[in-house]
Amino acid sequence: MKRIIAAGIFASLAATQASAQEDPATCQAPSFSDVGWTDITATTAVATTLLEALGYEPDVSVLSVAVTFESLKSGDTDIFLGNWMPVQEQNQKPLVEAGQIEVVQTNLTGAKIGFAVPKKSFDAGLKTYSDIAAFKDQLGSQIYGIESGSGANATILEMIEGDKFGLSGFELVESSEQGMLAQVQRTIQSEGDIVFFGWRPHPMNVRYEIEYLTDGDDVFGPDDGGAQVLTNTRVGFSKDCPNLGKFLKNLIFTVEAEDVMMTYILDEAMAPDEAAERWLKENPAALDAWLADVTTLEGQPALPAAKEALGL
Repeated sequence: MKRIIAAGIFASLAATQASAQEDPATCQAPSFSDVGWTDITATTAVATTLLEALGYEPDVSVLSVAVTFESLKSGDTDIFLGNWMPVQEQNQKPLVEAGQIEVVQTNLTGAKIGFAVPKKSFDAGLKTYSDIAAFKDQLGSQIYGIESGSGANATILEMIEGDKFGLSGFELVESSEQGMLAQVQRTIQSEGDIVFFGWRPHPMNVRYEIEYLTDGDDVFGPDDGGAQVLTNTRVGFSKDCPNLGKFLKNLIFTVEAEDVMMTYILDEAMAPDEAAERWLKENPAALDAWLADVTTLEGQPALPAAKEALGL
């Protein structure tokens, strides 16, 4: 009889815990922002692939960085996996301090951002930020950035306007990630010189022979652009959707994993969801930590559901 009572109590507690973890129906379609950078496209694809396996219907919109933060603030977007810090600090910090968005987790460490150049240019003496001005003619007085409104471009414009490192007179060329890298490739193939905004993780670091400039006076953050990537949500999201909040808390990536996923997308022309599914099938051990204490939308254990959906 004691065993029966104990079993009943245990079952009741388990049911209560599952019910507490289970998200309400209003959480079924979480909205994500993808700012169009391949690393964020890849990590967002991993998250949405897993959530679909758990019965959710995630919705992804491609938004600029500036619009993303405004959308998080207004509550129109739920989740952003691409808060690169400190380069986006100007966008993020005021909203966090005002309690208008929330930081859930640091989803990547060991990242790097900053000015990069072809190895040929580096070997020719373009090694530090202070060397850029001496190469003004070879560079056509241009520095290549990413999309308009990004924190990186804001930092570069401040450097130019403030004549930091003697950059007064330089022009910032704003472009998409792919547009910028196409110019990098053309320049390297023609053995020319170019200064551009680079970062890790990214296949560019494998695809091209490039070097990062040093002695940048921490303009892109300490340790010459050492960076981390944070997961942001709208205010109250983890409280409203505790199961999704737990999943986002668990979702931590590595530079090596992102390099591989991004290579699938950029070099093998795979769709982001296909790249995510391939990586997950090749690295099923990652699911153990990511889905620990997470359930499906209906409150069932997440790990077996995800493995079944992935054919593992």
